[in-house]
Amino acid sequence: MDALEKYLHDHTSSEDPLLQELDRETHMREVAPRMLSGHLQGRLLELLVRMNRPHYVLEIGTFTGYSALSMAAGLADDAELHTIEVDDELQPLAQSYFDRSPHGRKIRLHIGSALDIAPTLGLTFDLVFIDGDKREYPDYYRMLMGDENSKPLVHSSSVLIADNILWSGKVLQPVAHNDRHTQALIEFNRMVTDDPRVENVIAPLRDGLNLIYVK
Repeated sequence: MDALEKYLHDHTSSEDPLLQELDRETHMREVAPRMLSGHLQGRLLELLVRMNRPHYVLEIGTFTGYSALSMAAGLADDAELHTIEVDDELQPLAQSYFDRSPHGRKIRLHIGSALDIAPTLGLTFDLVFIDGDKREYPDYYRMLMGDENSKPLVHSSSVLIADNILWSGKVLQPVAHNDRHTQALIEFNRMVTDDPRVENVIAPLRDGLNLIYVK
């Protein structure tokens, strides 16, 4: 951690002890622990949820559950967070922390493809955190916003938050023909910018967050 990052951590509300434990266990057990949201981004997600007061939240990409727990902490007691993870091997770890958290009862964990599961939930979401397979970001956006063949899963004033939108700066570099992750993120950012139904801003926190407001 460099000096500036340490300053940011030192001057941000402290990290919940359960989240600290989840962070440590994720780094010990998982091969790609960087996928975890972490203290700063987790606090931002919690505050965005608290300020927007959503009743239904959708998370695409649970990983080990850090971001879901962060957002659940900002939810009202009668609100619900539906989080979808494609990797069933992550389910036991994430669910164990949900079960230990006082906010875990607000979380519904689903295992499978978000593109298959989200439309079957029968809900319209007030806030969506997109952090799943980067190759599917354009498909997530089309699913959420709806088209001539499907109803939208969000409404006017919904907020979408897309993570890893700068992809370690690869969105600025020449893209290899077989680099589907970067290609999809560039397409996603372009789709959002060109869509008159939304307003957005990209915040360069960690790997970039695209904050999207549905008009």
